[in-house]
Amino acid sequence: MKSSYANLQVERRQHTAIITLDNPPAHTWTLDSLAALAELVTDLNAERDIYALVVTGSGSKFFSAGADLKLFADGDKAVARAMAQRFGQAFEALAGFRGVSIAAINGYAMGGGLECALACDIRIAEEHAQMALPEATVGLLPCAGGSQRLSWLVGEGWAKRMILCGERIDAQRALSIGLVEEVVASGGALEAALALAEKAARQSPSSVAACKTLIDGARTLPPQHMLPLERERFVDLFDTQDQKEGVQAFLEKRTAEWRNA
Repeated sequence: MKSSYANLQVERRQHTAIITLDNPPAHTWTLDSLAALAELVTDLNAERDIYALVVTGSGSKFFSAGADLKLFADGDKAVARAMAQRFGQAFEALAGFRGVSIAAINGYAMGGGLECALACDIRIAEEHAQMALPEATVGLLPCAGGSQRLSWLVGEGWAKRMILCGERIDAQRALSIGLVEEVVASGGALEAALALAEKAARQSPSSVAACKTLIDGARTLPPQHMLPLERERFVDLFDTQDQKEGVQAFLEKRTAEWRNA
């Protein structure tokens, strides 16, 4: 990894990378920070001993408020297109991270901020967090995967309530509809996310990468395609060192030492 990425703090704890959004006061996204996120995820994919990443916001009020609307005040379509492309590149890179990605939602997650969390595999929200996709309120729409990923997670009805009606929801409502998987006390999201990342690190990283591809594929491809692929990926794992290590460690009653190879 590089020593710095625009508006992102990066910390490494064992097999987990912590990405902290840091563009005060609301951690809004810019062209530079979106490019930095895509670059950072690419760099993390190349580091074979990183098995998980956690995304959170600096401070206690904002995860991220999305894009700075001042960018769109003059109606410049070139700026809009550039931002939309960068948002897509950044969050598709995040969604494509080979390991487990966890959003530790420590406050307001609005627009592109919520879309960042939606691009992660798992979401943990603090009890005071608020979430919304309010783009239509200002004549825009969620262009960083929100219309798709929110629908996959919570179903069409709640996606339409949040996007078409601009409904903002709190952490408990997000939990009840499946937008987040856990709600914790204020200040506790990062700790909970790191504990989950530690659990993920006990899994074979080769298996996790294969399983993630299969789970994501189930969103868009029919079972008659995915079920044979599932069996093929099972057999493919026998080409990895992790498969041999995992079985041998179990038989020898010891902790597996993964190599992500």
